[in-house]
Amino acid sequence: MNEPNEYKKYAIVYVDDEDMARETFVVGYEDRFRILTAPNAQEGLKLIQQHGDDIGLLITDQQMPGEKGLWLLEKAREFQPRILRILVTAYPEMRNVIEAINSGAIYKYITKPWNPLELKLTLQQGLEYFMLQKEREELLKERSALLRERMIANRIGSLGLVAAGLSQHIRNSMVAVKTFLDLIEEHDGSSSLRDPDLLRSVRADIEKIVSLLADLRLVSANQAGTPFADEVKLRPAIAEILAGMQPAFAARRIEVDNQIPDALPELHTDLPKFKRLFELLFKDELAMLPAGSHIRLAAGATTVGGKPGLTITVTDNGPALPQDTLNLVLDPFATKGKPSEYGINLMICLFIVHHHGGTIEVQGADGGGNIFTFWLPLNPEK
Repeated sequence: MNEPNEYKKYAIVYVDDEDMARETFVVGYEDRFRILTAPNAQEGLKLIQQHGDDIGLLITDQQMPGEKGLWLLEKAREFQPRILRILVTAYPEMRNVIEAINSGAIYKYITKPWNPLELKLTLQQGLEYFMLQKEREELLKERSALLRERMIANRIGSLGLVAAGLSQHIRNSMVAVKTFLDLIEEHDGSSSLRDPDLLRSVRADIEKIVSLLADLRLVSANQAGTPFADEVKLRPAIAEILAGMQPAFAARRIEVDNQIPDALPELHTDLPKFKRLFELLFKDELAMLPAGSHIRLAAGATTVGGKPGLTITVTDNGPALPQDTLNLVLDPFATKGKPSEYGINLMICLFIVHHHGGTIEVQGADGGGNIFTFWLPLNPEK
């Protein structure tokens, strides 16, 4: 790290009640570092709260009116634990230094009056260490995301093979059972097997299984020839899907506000999968939202990893999903609870988005409700 500008990537906060000490620090080091100063611990804490992620080092004097430097270091560790903390102290205050070291509150300590060259080296080394830690965390996060993507891809591939091989056989069996139920309903009798409620319940379960198998077959099938050959204008495509589901929304008095702009670039998609993606999402919203709810759709052009695409958000004002549910709702391999609790439809949505090389996330909205965020590339890779 030899470029001077590298050291200005993250700020240094210097806290000291002596005006001359702050001025000397700024004049001595502002050519190489980006510096923020504060006259006391409380003001220093405000700087950390305002610029948290932008700060690499905190250096504070110990002896100040009001809260001491050690207090500020402890507070900084609570709000921004990754910031490297340096305590400025005098030899008679070694007990405070030892306490700070033992509690893990500081990275280093320096004594007054400091040696300008030694302090400069300490600041450089501290920022280098901070940035290395930051890079390491980002690399680990990227690696974790990559491993998860590979795991999902492998399991989706395996599921696709199973679905493609078995769904037709299971579907045929379900059709035979459904036909048998139809025959039972056509004949009068007093047997419990002819109970109308029982028959309706069994019929509904069978229809769910058949529908799920059809969806699994859809996501596991790949187009012959050129994949993603269908060109889609997002707003009219979504409007067409909503029009087909309008009776269901009207019956539950759920309003859908389509704010997707007309002027977005076209998506290249696998059209049957694309349509089913939003049909299943809206079907899940119909099942989850109370009557009289509101759904808002928005979209914009974005680039992710150098690839142009569209980000689509679906925001509802229904009951917010609990955090533990948010962590599981898009996990196709979660085993906690019944699948219906988290929405088998959303699992299929995940598969379809992944098939297009995109991403899908769900989070709670401020003030209640949930936000589903899709990113789909304009030109998916084969």
